[in-house]
Amino acid sequence: MIALRTVDIRNDFKRVSDLINTGEKVLIARPRNENLVLLSEKEYNELDRLRRNAEYFAKIDDAIQQVADGRVVVKTIEELEVMAE
Repeated sequence: MIALRTVDIRNDFKRVSDLINTGEKVLIARPRNENLVLLSEKEYNELDRLRRNAEYFAKIDDAIQQVADGRVVVKTIEELEVMAE
């Protein structure tokens, strides 16, 4: 990861864009540690997919714990069919 100032990004955006598209991550240093990170769309999409997967797995873990704790509702096929009508 390379760190640049906002002015550096403005002055040489094409070079910075090329770096990002080759996999480099760029930290934009800002006052009061309000820093930003630039990364490629491909990397962003991968991170977003991983985040969504983690949320999904957390829901599955919660459901498994509910079953283990006995917090379930049992229905017969007939009851489900009536509910579907």
